[in-house]
Amino acid sequence: MKKVVTFIFLLFFSCNNINQECNTYYLIRHAEKVRIDPDNKDPELNEAGKQRAIVWQEYFTDLEIDKVYSTNYKRTMQTALPVSNSKGLEISLYSPSNIDYEGFLYSTIGDNVLIVGHSNTIPTFVNEIINDNVYPDIEDSNNSSLYIVSKCGDEINHEVIKID
Repeated sequence: MKKVVTFIFLLFFSCNNINQECNTYYLIRHAEKVRIDPDNKDPELNEAGKQRAIVWQEYFTDLEIDKVYSTNYKRTMQTALPVSNSKGLEISLYSPSNIDYEGFLYSTIGDNVLIVGHSNTIPTFVNEIINDNVYPDIEDSNNSSLYIVSKCGDEINHEVIKID
C-alpha cells in the first residue's frame, strides 16, 4: 500500500510539473549607438552597433522566440529588428517608466521573449522578473551582456553571459 501511495504522489507531482507554464526571457541592451551629438536623445546605431544587431540575430537563430519587445527608440528598434525579421515577429513597444511587470509576466506565460532596452532599464526589468535586486545598471561601454531568466512555475533561474 505504501508503494502505491508513493507512486500516486510521484505521478501527481510529475504531472503537475509538466503542466506548469515555463518560459524564458532574454534581455539585452541596445547595440552601440552614434555618439556624435550628445544632445540627440534618439540616435541610430553606428556601424559597430549594426554588426552587433546581426550577432544577436545569429545568436537567436536556433532559439525559439515567441515575442519581441523594444522601447520606442531608434537604437533599440534597430537592435531588435534583425531578430524579429528572422523570426517573422512584430516588435511590441513597451515603456520602462510605465510598465506593469505583473501584467507583463502574465501576458507572456509560456513564451520565450526577447526584450531590448537600455543600460538603466534592462537590469531593473530583470530584477522585477526575479523579484530581487541583484543586477546594477549596465556599464555604458557594455553592449554585449545577455540576461537570461527562466521561469517554470515558482522556480526562477537567471544568469548573465557575454556575447561578442
